[in-house]
Amino acid sequence: MKIKWNRLNRKTHYWGAIICSVPVLIVIITGILLLLKKEAAWIQPPTIKAEGGTPSLSFQQILEASKQVPEAQISSWDDIDRLDVRPSKGIIKVRADNSYEIQLDHDSGEVLQVAYRRNELIESLHDGSWFHDHAKLWIFLPSAVVLLVLWLSGIYLFVTPLLSKRKRRLKEKASQL
Repeated sequence: MKIKWNRLNRKTHYWGAIICSVPVLIVIITGILLLLKKEAAWIQPPTIKAEGGTPSLSFQQILEASKQVPEAQISSWDDIDRLDVRPSKGIIKVRADNSYEIQLDHDSGEVLQVAYRRNELIESLHDGSWFHDHAKLWIFLPSAVVLLVLWLSGIYLFVTPLLSKRKRRLKEKASQL
């Protein structure tokens, strides 16, 4: 039995596109947002610049300054996700577990900015982990594989007519000689 590649590719495109449409749409939209994260303060707050140099705050001073920000809801180190020290920009970013970011002057401990960070939420939507840990492997990964198959079969569908036209032109030239 001869395989009809064009028909198989069209069916693959038809069903593959339906199967992976929602996960791929989520990946596309969140990918666009992540590309714009440095340009949109709504996604990721801009970094404030202070006087650069060697940081002089102790960890205890960082914790005390962070506790003064009610939005961050920090009462101990358990409420802090991470610290991001930027000596050249003169700041220390404190990320609370509730996604608030506090930017502190690394010398005085003054709060320079408090803002909500949405980029981590968008990243977890992008990779599927926001839905469930298994969603990454059982929905988003298969959708990526299906998308790869769609891309490969699409290239095949695009190139096949070009090659046929080229072959036809070569035959016409050969018959004219």
